[in-house]
Amino acid sequence: MAGQEEHYDNILLAMAQKHTGGMPDFLRTFAGFLRRRSDFYTGDWEKLIMDILRKEADIAMAEHKEKLRKQEEQRKQKEEKERKEREARQKEMSQSKICDITDEEAAQIIKEEEDKKRQKLLEEAAAAAGGAAPVVVDEEKSKPIDKVEDETEKSEVGKLLPNAGNGCTLDKYMWTQTLGEVELKIPFAVSFNLRARDLVVDIQKKTLKVGLKGHDPIINGQLCAEIKVEDSLWVLQDSKTVLITLEKVNKMNWWDRLVMTDPPISTRKINPEPSKLSDLEGETRSLVEKMMYDQRQKEMGLPTSDEKKKMEILEQFKKQHPELDFSKCKFN
Repeated sequence: MAGQEEHYDNILLAMAQKHTGGMPDFLRTFAGFLRRRSDFYTGDWEKLIMDILRKEADIAMAEHKEKLRKQEEQRKQKEEKERKEREARQKEMSQSKICDITDEEAAQIIKEEEDKKRQKLLEEAAAAAGGAAPVVVDEEKSKPIDKVEDETEKSEVGKLLPNAGNGCTLDKYMWTQTLGEVELKIPFAVSFNLRARDLVVDIQKKTLKVGLKGHDPIINGQLCAEIKVEDSLWVLQDSKTVLITLEKVNKMNWWDRLVMTDPPISTRKINPEPSKLSDLEGETRSLVEKMMYDQRQKEMGLPTSDEKKKMEILEQFKKQHPELDFSKCKFN
């Protein structure tokens, strides 16, 4: 059932984007369609609609509760792990040195010793990396386009080829994308387990800053486009890698870079999952292909399909009325 619902996501998204008034306008269009094209309102339409909406709302709330449950479970597991590590360190200290101190003093001593050790490890790792935060990306780096066969793609020469995730793999980090979100991966090459307090992660609507505290940031700049801060998040994976998910505001365009200081990728070489595109039915597929074509035209500074159609109509009008002088006319 879920697969069948997602089957129409692209066409519904395309329709929703064309409604500048947002969801109310979109729903009003759909309601008008039912009025014009069916006898939907002659039956018990209110009950039918409310039954459907209540069912979807129940599913949404269940998914939300499950997400909160998993987050709470992960939090408890983390706290339990930290508690066991703390008890192990306290036991080790009590065996090596016996003294009469309070629990608060013991906890402070442990924290100070741990902070000194971690700071030393950070300094050693940074010294090995030439003063910067130590990072390493194992994946093959994105390579520049040396030549193109199509004359219309000359402007793509020098740009980087997208990686398998339609993003870019650089020396210090890699990112992938869909039309809706960007996923960023920053692996730190350190010999100890990182904690959240060791990191600086500042996600803003138009900017992003990521790095180790006390060191030059790995990323610090303006994003390619605006994001939804409230729907973006970051996690520390395996105590060595920072994973960041950024929710795009504009879900109809591909990013050509993560931050504006990055080298651009060729968005014309992006592969938007052709297998899913082929699964779409005729009218839906045509609309999605038209949207992709218009996006490529805009990137090259060329007219979209609608603009070309208007130009053709204008040229035809000129031919039909040779007596009119259009030499001083300006057209937008």
